[in-house]
Order: sequence, then structure tokens, then C-alpha cells
Amino acid sequence: MAVVLDSGAVIGFLDRRDALHEAADASIRELVRESPLTVSAVTYAEVLTGVRLGHHAEEAVKGFFTDLISAVHSVDVAVADRAAELRAASKALRMPDALILATAETVPEVELLVTGDAGMARAPGIGCAVRLLR
Repeated sequence: MAVVLDSGAVIGFLDRRDALHEAADASIRELVRESPLTVSAVTYAEVLTGVRLGHHAEEAVKGFFTDLISAVHSVDVAVADRAAELRAASKALRMPDALILATAETVPEVELLVTGDAGMARAPGIGCAVRLLR
């Protein structure tokens, strides 16, 4: 079983001042012992944007992705198609979040998505387990 981490989970883990830090830290430390951790290319881009804006240290972010993340999943046609379905079913769901959800659903070895976003966790018709960080 592999796990997809959304952007909020990664940022929560990396940033001690983040409201989700304790929950993300505990969850990721537990999961990394049991399962490969993966992310969508969307999460990778979102977290690196924080680096470019000076919100996160590049060394810490690159170390996280190198040391803890076993795969960065591309957005392909299957992911894009599923993301469009999810977005159409829930207009409150932002497209980046729909792409991350669709990644978790379409990558065969993924069984769990970890998110800090309650809206993602409540999206209708999700085809994988979701752990909401609190």
C-alpha cells in the first residue's frame, strides 16, 4: 500500500509554525515506517512555490522529497480526466486538489490520501481512503 500526501500535509510536516504540524508530523512519521510515501506533481510544484517565495528552506524541502518520498506521480490523461469528474461533482473543490485526489485514485498501488483539507476529504465519490489531519 502506498500513500499520497497532499500539499497541506507536506507543508504541515515541514513548518513547525503550521497549524497542522503536530498532526502531519505524527502521521507521516507513522506512515513512513509502513508504506511508501508519494506525492502528485501538483504537490511537488506547490511546495516548491513556497521555496521560491521564501516561505520554506530549499534544503529542507529538497531533503524531504529525496529522503521520504518514493515517487512523484505525473498528471497524465487518466488523472486529468478523473480530476475533471471530481471537480464537476464538487464545484467547491479546486482543480489542484482535484488533481491530487485523482492521482490518489488512479495510481494502482495507492490506497490512502493524507490531507489537511476537510473539503478534499468530503469530496463526493472519492475512490480511496482519506486520512484528514486535525
